[in-house]
Amino acid sequence: MTLFKRYLTIGAMVGFSFALGPSAFGAAQGKTAGRSLFNSKCAMCHGTDGKGFPALHTPDFTSPKWQASVSNAKIARVIADGVKGTAMPAWGNKLTAAQIQTLVHYIRSLNSAKK
Repeated sequence: MTLFKRYLTIGAMVGFSFALGPSAFGAAQGKTAGRSLFNSKCAMCHGTDGKGFPALHTPDFTSPKWQASVSNAKIARVIADGVKGTAMPAWGNKLTAAQIQTLVHYIRSLNSAKK
């Protein structure tokens, strides 16, 4: 196999793996990155465990009921745009789209029904 074909094959495999989603290793890395990002940007209002603070009116991300009531798109939109009239700021100009998706996946991983 020529060097060009080898690089082309490797590139196709990498692209294909991204299209399919995270592997088990990638999922573990994603959860670690998500936890780190969550702890640095979100935990002050949502708690390091994601259970929120009733006094701040932040949702309990571990609640299966909450998890079932909101789509991934809505979570991403709230992170990006914030919520007017609340303390939830817009992060869209501070986080990349990839970081927002990492947070969405991490928030989904907090669902206590999956544990």
